[in-house]
Amino acid sequence: MNARRLIPTAAVTALGLAALTACSTDDTAGNTGKFDVVASFYPMQFLAEQIGGDHVNVTTLTEPGQEPHDLELSTRQTAQLGEADAVLYLKSLQPAVDEAVGQSGVDTRIDAAALTTLEDHGGHSHEGEDAHAADDAGDAHSHEGEDARDPHLWLDPVKYAEVAEGVGAAFEKADPDNAADYRKNTDALVKKLDALNTRFEDGLRNTDTKVFFTHHAAFSYLAERYGLTQEAVAGLDPESEPSPARIKELQEEAEADGVTTVFYETLVSDRTAKTLARDTGLKTDVLDPLEGITDKSRGDDYFQVMDANLAALQKALGSA
Repeated sequence: MNARRLIPTAAVTALGLAALTACSTDDTAGNTGKFDVVASFYPMQFLAEQIGGDHVNVTTLTEPGQEPHDLELSTRQTAQLGEADAVLYLKSLQPAVDEAVGQSGVDTRIDAAALTTLEDHGGHSHEGEDAHAADDAGDAHSHEGEDARDPHLWLDPVKYAEVAEGVGAAFEKADPDNAADYRKNTDALVKKLDALNTRFEDGLRNTDTKVFFTHHAAFSYLAERYGLTQEAVAGLDPESEPSPARIKELQEEAEADGVTTVFYETLVSDRTAKTLARDTGLKTDVLDPLEGITDKSRGDDYFQVMDANLAALQKALGSA
């Protein structure tokens, strides 16, 4: 990420919670009488809805099925962003959003990246991976930033819970009349995330292999949390193509580590994953990075899709 200092304890007090106006990014959503929140993409939208409950009106800048990294904002979205009561985003994931937020004048700017500690995965899928994935990726998405801090925090239930706590505190301060309900909703969400973490811990404790192949390196936090090793076929950029050398390396590792499955995603092409699977005799399955919910998603919300991800990992890794 571009942020050089990530201090979770100071993040909420530094959010600039001040005077509020009432509007949202939707032409019909202004002056709703609720706390109007603009969320940058689905994981932020889900937090705002779960924590805000009936007191918030949430709109999102990234439509269902739209690849969030490549988002470009319309003139209307950029203009109306400044009229929201609050914006909830993940700095450096979507450069267009960062620019619009900086120019918007919104007083309540909640940066999820400042509410937990992000890690520098060095542009690789895990500590032991060599430079192939980064080289194959070419120029990584700009959301990775100069120091390559990994933004995919929502795929780790523990980090996502930390962000939820910070968002809840921000809502409480910005809309004190409803602070008690925000606190209650935050506590309930964190409890559900704790339970999800327990399901992953229990479900992935005993497996035949600890290695899994993914389309791009979105699951580093998840892998680290549960003692797994992620190997990214395409590196950091989901649109890049692996070199023949990288394909050969993955073929050798699949045989050595008992890998059975190449995972692909719902919002990008599955061609690369299926080509590798065909060439190596592996199966394919979906591991959803949860950047958006569509009719192809294996569930209707964050928890359902994460549970589907757990089931897919258990099957691929040979959970006992």
